Amino acid sequence: MTESPAIVARGLTRRFGDLTAVDRLDLDVPRGAVYGFLGPNGSGKSTSLRMLCGLLQPSEGSIRVLGLDIPQQAEALKRRIGYMTQKFSLYEDLTVQENLEFLAAVHAVPRAKARARVDELIERYDFSDRRRQLAGTMSGGQKQRLALAGAILHKPELLLLDEPTSAVDPQSRRDFWANLFALAQSGTTILVSTHYMDEAERCHRLAILERGALVADGSPAELCRNLPGKVLSIEDADPPARESWLLRRDDVLGVAQIGNRLRVLLTQDDAEPLLGALRADGFAGHAEVIQPNLEDVFVAATHGRQGDDA
Repeated sequence: MTESPAIVARGLTRRFGDLTAVDRLDLDVPRGAVYGFLGPNGSGKSTSLRMLCGLLQPSEGSIRVLGLDIPQQAEALKRRIGYMTQKFSLYEDLTVQENLEFLAAVHAVPRAKARARVDELIERYDFSDRRRQLAGTMSGGQKQRLALAGAILHKPELLLLDEPTSAVDPQSRRDFWANLFALAQSGTTILVSTHYMDEAERCHRLAILERGALVADGSPAELCRNLPGKVLSIEDADPPARESWLLRRDDVLGVAQIGNRLRVLLTQDDAEPLLGALRADGFAGHAEVIQPNLEDVFVAATHGRQGDDA
């Protein structure tokens, strides 16, 4: 018998006055997976997460999380999920150990088990020599690790993370994702929002949101494989001038300069009309069809638009 998804949402909608922040979102998040929300600011990622964990009432639609109807059974869900926001939300005037002990009390973890669990997390997340350090004096990466430790202290089945790495350095981001995969390996379902392409590529499955709507859904490999259009790499002596020329064409959806090369996303699978036009324009450089990446998928799915910050 196939295990039911951790999250099922149908027609999920949230309006704030005349603004539709989330627009008829359908979502299936499999258990034990790292599932990503990718989108620019204002695309509805944070609003969706808050509705899925019962913090925000949807305007329309249905939500079922870990077999519970949300928001009707949101109180029961709280004991089974962890939630980590972009902003550090623990107490900066408490030590590492005091923060974790406080969270253990909040989650009603029995005292004997709480002591062992706090010690376990302090060891796992490298706080053995910092357990008495005030949280407010730690670096961004250290605060991030402490927030993650706090979010999983009660061993949640589902972990929701809202852009958790936006304020840390690349090494801390890498270490953080290693910790996420260790949690997923142990059976925790993880739903994480991000606007970083390299993080999105790490997810088992990915939803791309644009202005509140789901515009793409699948594994990163599937999304790249099914991209509706070709990608060209063009080497030109004058990249800015060539970019201006390309962007005047209807069959070009986006252009990005990388060194002296241009990465060109086409609206169609046939690249020959553009290649022919290049030759007719006296183009003497090199052009070739290349494999698409997730950034190409994102540009195609959002049509190159940037979301408005809601």
